[in-house]
Amino acid sequence: MRTNPLQDSDTAKGINFCFTTYRVCLETLNHVQEQGMRFAQTELASLLQLCADTCDLHARMEMVEADFASQAAELCFQICARTTLECEKFPEDPIVLKCADICRKCAEHCRGMAGMTVRVKSSQMSAARF
Repeated sequence: MRTNPLQDSDTAKGINFCFTTYRVCLETLNHVQEQGMRFAQTELASLLQLCADTCDLHARMEMVEADFASQAAELCFQICARTTLECEKFPEDPIVLKCADICRKCAEHCRGMAGMTVRVKSSQMSAARF
């Protein structure tokens, strides 16, 4: 018998991080679009949208205990890690840096939910393959 994912505290934390990351990525995307040309030649806008979409998908899959939830967690880890790296290219922008921090934390949770129990740090992400 499977347990309710919302009753498992680690799973519930992961789901909450995914939904928080979803919201923060969309807020940051709005900010980036308002800034216009400053971010125009970067990957940031597309990664923010992908990260938001992937976090939303992963959280929803965990909530219904979908068969592919661990694969969604792995994808979510990879996209959150990549988004973190892209956000960190703009250290002068506090909104984008906040997003980097949230994405980093979400990547840690998603990696654990995918069954890969390794703590993720900024320096580790830069060595990761994308």
